[in-house]
Amino acid sequence: MSLEEIAQIYIDLVKAEEQIPAEEDHAKEEMNSLRTKCHELLMSKMREEKIPFSDRFDAMNKAFEIVRKIA
Repeated sequence: MSLEEIAQIYIDLVKAEEQIPAEEDHAKEEMNSLRTKCHELLMSKMREEKIPFSDRFDAMNKAFEIVRKIA
């Protein structure tokens, strides 16, 4: 999977998680778990492609930038 595809999936998961009502604890937990796994995959791919990031928040911001560029 390409970095662009991983970034898009990650951003989609972030946006989807925001849409889940707070009282839906189980759904939020499941989505959080998927998002976390995708975030790890994103950071791994960024390391592989030698894209620097300082921390997980920086990696998230770069994912948004990547998705904006391909849109």
